[in-house]
Amino acid sequence: MQETQRKKMEQKAHVIDLPVIDLTAPDQLSTAALIRQACVETGFFYIVNHGIDKDLLNKLFDGARKFYSLPLEDKMKLARKGNRGYTALYAEKLDPSPTAKGDPKESFYIGPLDSEAGKLNQWPSEELLPNWRSTMETYHRTALRAARSLLSLVALALDQDEVFLKENGFMDSPMGFLRLLRYPGDLGGSNDQDILGASAHSDYGMMALLATDGVPGLQVCRERDREPRIWEDVPHIEGALIVNIGDMMERWTNGIFRSTLHRVKPNGKERYSAPFFIDPPEEFVVQCLETCCSDSNPSRFPPIRAIDYLEERFRVTHATAT
Repeated sequence: MQETQRKKMEQKAHVIDLPVIDLTAPDQLSTAALIRQACVETGFFYIVNHGIDKDLLNKLFDGARKFYSLPLEDKMKLARKGNRGYTALYAEKLDPSPTAKGDPKESFYIGPLDSEAGKLNQWPSEELLPNWRSTMETYHRTALRAARSLLSLVALALDQDEVFLKENGFMDSPMGFLRLLRYPGDLGGSNDQDILGASAHSDYGMMALLATDGVPGLQVCRERDREPRIWEDVPHIEGALIVNIGDMMERWTNGIFRSTLHRVKPNGKERYSAPFFIDPPEEFVVQCLETCCSDSNPSRFPPIRAIDYLEERFRVTHATAT
């Protein structure tokens, strides 16, 4: 009975009020202060005037729909290798509990474009999906520019000079990953209210810029250790991207910036989203920033190469799926 009551309480989500950050606002210090407050309090916020126009977003989601409408055998020819390509329904398991099944969603990963690692990307043929690759590459590069602009403000929010990230090598060849996600509207007729499109999790990397098709479903939980957990809906704002901090940023800031638990709750409608993950170069060593630690607040996490951290997190996530 207690477990049933707990689940019922978790299902009653509130609507969260997140700040909207204008990336073109003239007062960068004030903007950075707003970003810092958001990252400390919730780890989530919106950005507008990010340089990704409505036409490109429409092309992105149109391309995603066309890809996922392909027969499964065509999609499986691009099955995930090296964290690039297609991941089928239930192949990713975000819930680590032994009884949990993989999540009912499909995804397609597109990694960095302009480095040697770009050769790892997989693409459907032009005959199958004309102009699909060029659309995704255009969105990837545009989102990367938006992420770079945002990161300059994040540096200011961390009491660093705005060129700090460039000087320490972060901006040399950051890892940008675009992920196309599809959540089916029909989950096979199941009446199980506990099914989630994406189980409760926090993101692995530095930061994600999320575009959605407007269909609701994203929820956040500010206090992961609270029982029962309180979930809050993140509403869609036309023209805005949703930004969230990841685990690597939490390590880098010694826990000052929060990597917040979130999930996707199905509502009976097919849903598409496209997070763009921005991470440091592969050899970048993630260690506590000097402005985030002191004698009274020593570093909580050991240094680690960015690629080592990410690959281990990916390995665990996909190895445990059923």
